[in-house]
Amino acid sequence: MSRPQVGCILNRLTGADAAQWRRLITRAEAAGLDHLAVGDHISFHTGAGADGLLAAATVLAVSERLSANTAVYLLPLRHPVLVARQLADISTRAPGRFIFGVGIGGEDRHEAEVCGVDPATRGRRMDECLQAIRQLLAGRPVDFEGQFIRLTQAQIIPPPAERIPVIIGGRSDAAIGRAGRYGDGWFGIWVSASRYRQAIAQMHQAARDAGRDIPSWTNALNIWCGVDKSPSTARIHVAQAMEHFYRLPYSAFEKWSPAGPPQQLADFLVPYLAAGCSVFNLIINGPSAEAEIEAAAEIRKHLLDVTP
Repeated sequence: MSRPQVGCILNRLTGADAAQWRRLITRAEAAGLDHLAVGDHISFHTGAGADGLLAAATVLAVSERLSANTAVYLLPLRHPVLVARQLADISTRAPGRFIFGVGIGGEDRHEAEVCGVDPATRGRRMDECLQAIRQLLAGRPVDFEGQFIRLTQAQIIPPPAERIPVIIGGRSDAAIGRAGRYGDGWFGIWVSASRYRQAIAQMHQAARDAGRDIPSWTNALNIWCGVDKSPSTARIHVAQAMEHFYRLPYSAFEKWSPAGPPQQLADFLVPYLAAGCSVFNLIINGPSAEAEIEAAAEIRKHLLDVTP
């Protein structure tokens, strides 16, 4: 098992002002977390959302130590040249402290439609965007001819100071295969530990089939959880948050979304660590932001204690 990187996604920062961002980022840094992760939506359900790369840049600007990752950025809804420019800028300002997690977005097809993208094309657009961005981040002029993306002598200078890991999310076999063909790892959510292990094996096979040799994979997990000394109170915290966000009953996600005190949550995560996960994004819900950060730090400590 590799040493886990543990951080959290603070949903309370959605819509927060700069002072609140600074306060909670500083709190997370002081608590010893490895990173903060940020979500990404343009117009989710009722129009809600926040730009993932802008949020990640905020974390990296406020903290000199914390890393950041997007979990996950809806890449098919953006143009790859614009995204490559943002990635190169982030890398220049915070080299080695950013992981680019991407996905196609599956919960709200209308979000793609309002961006002028046919939801049925998102997977194919993702493939083209990933290929184009990889080429653009090399810093050389790029000619690219795809079904959706066409570039002529496109160039991004300066290129990233360090290679940016790209980890690809999605529970489908298509998404896992995509991670093997184009990514540096897989981003899971709502899966059992055994399915997580199976997905990693599928990704490795897809990489071999594509003739890729990846010496080091970065695999991540987004996990909704509720925290409190009382498991029943912890369940209320996470159930209310998930039902508000997804408009679906918590019971549909409960077996993958634990609730309880930090030690219990850490015990739930150990099998994922053994299955190949190295980056944990705790979408943690508790009585306050401060309590959520402190609980995440305690979970991190427990996971480090069981890592050889």
